[in-house]
Amino acid sequence: MKQNLQLRISQNLALTPQLQQSIRLLQLSSLELNQELDTILQDNPLLELVDGEDFDDDAPASATDTENGTAEASGDTTDADGAQSTEIDDFENDAFSNLDYKDQDYQEIASTSSQVDETPQEITSVKEDFSATDFDDDYDEYGSASNWDEGSRQNNSDDDDNDFSRQELVSVSLREHLISQLKLMPLSDRDQTLVLLLIDSINENGYLEESLEDITESLPLELEVDLLELQTALKLIQHLDPPGLGANNLQECILLQLNVLPKETEFLDCAKSIVSQHLAVLANKDFAKLRKFLNCDDAALKGAQNLIKQQNPRPASDYAQLSADHYIQHEVIVKKVKGIWIATLNDGVIPKLRINQVYADILKRNRENSNQYLQTQMQEAKWMIKNIQQRFTTILRVSQAIVDRQRNFFEHGEIAMRPLVLREIAEELELHESTISRVTTHKYMLTPRGVFELKYFFGSHVATDAGGECSATAIRALIKQMVAEENIKKPLSDNQFSEILAKQGIVVARRTIAKYRESLNIPPANLRKTL
Repeated sequence: MKQNLQLRISQNLALTPQLQQSIRLLQLSSLELNQELDTILQDNPLLELVDGEDFDDDAPASATDTENGTAEASGDTTDADGAQSTEIDDFENDAFSNLDYKDQDYQEIASTSSQVDETPQEITSVKEDFSATDFDDDYDEYGSASNWDEGSRQNNSDDDDNDFSRQELVSVSLREHLISQLKLMPLSDRDQTLVLLLIDSINENGYLEESLEDITESLPLELEVDLLELQTALKLIQHLDPPGLGANNLQECILLQLNVLPKETEFLDCAKSIVSQHLAVLANKDFAKLRKFLNCDDAALKGAQNLIKQQNPRPASDYAQLSADHYIQHEVIVKKVKGIWIATLNDGVIPKLRINQVYADILKRNRENSNQYLQTQMQEAKWMIKNIQQRFTTILRVSQAIVDRQRNFFEHGEIAMRPLVLREIAEELELHESTISRVTTHKYMLTPRGVFELKYFFGSHVATDAGGECSATAIRALIKQMVAEENIKKPLSDNQFSEILAKQGIVVARRTIAKYRESLNIPPANLRKTL
């Protein structure tokens, strides 16, 4: 086989490190982005994160001034050490150009503050004129103006009284709550040990999953613990607060709570009979059988049912150890301005990044002999600032496109939601569908109707008789509305939902109705029936 050389031209898609970083940042939520930034800031000394006020005060120059070369905007001011600040040349201009900052606004604020400082006498005279009026008589019942001033000075001097910082709530576990009650009981050491053993066997809902026989067999023989001792310890637990603890099943749990109620409670005997003998019949909403078994009327049956509903099926739920709180931070805010729905970014989630001035000056003065490591870190810092800006710009573009498409939702609610797929937004913004998918995942929008994930506004469609389309979200809203307005004694079935929607021109199969109903956590018709 003869070997030869050939020259071919081809195109290959290469993911540069900057592009890989941009894609990774785009798919992160706000909380994940902050965690990613914490890691990057620790590794890169040339990149720093500053607060809003410090960022505005310490920014060396605005993007506009830097591009126009007006170094005079920053001035030849000196810092506290008397060192003269230096200009930022083209080496770091690209990084600072991404910062949305205007020196003109700062100068206007500075001039306003200087005007306020120049007129203290006018303010004092106005205060004296106001205090000389008859308004002091109206404040006599609350104290004189001097008393108010003295009280305010005292409050301002007392840091503890003015500390309104958020305080974390101290949560008490179920075990601690039960032990605090056991300390008030005259129990022997052995009884306390057995009670603590059973407390540790209670799950997060308040149930004793293992039987007493299994617990007895699992204990060492040398302890000589018999079943009667454990039964006595369990009775002690079942008399503690909250009622219903230590039950083996739901039936026993509800009975324990009913037994605590006063004997003169109305419909108590009927409720106990239902729970002890006919709880499954009540779960199936077969009220005809219940009336026959209990030989009672509808009023007594309804009263007993309401009494059972008032009991807690998970008595230990208030003391359950919850996992870490999941906070949702919205990236976009939607408001109606002059009849037009506008999407804006939430400034609170945009990280304020900039190049560290100290290292930037070192690299500028020693550009020829600078360390290769610092040059690499400088380039990565520029990429990070640019990618952060591009991330939020893309989120804003996609959000505004969604708002334009779903304007009827913001005006009329879920019923007016129109069908929307990722491809429509991708074609409008000339982006890939995968990019739209990354943007809409774990990104949230604050609207007058609540906080929604961007993916919420996308959904499949169902054809109508007129040849149009109806969003699946709108159909769910219609089902929810019909359930709220239905007759509770004769709830609508899935077939009836389908027929009602067909009369409105929306063709939906019964199986689809059942799927939408289950996604809304709405039980079937036989379980929604009440007296």
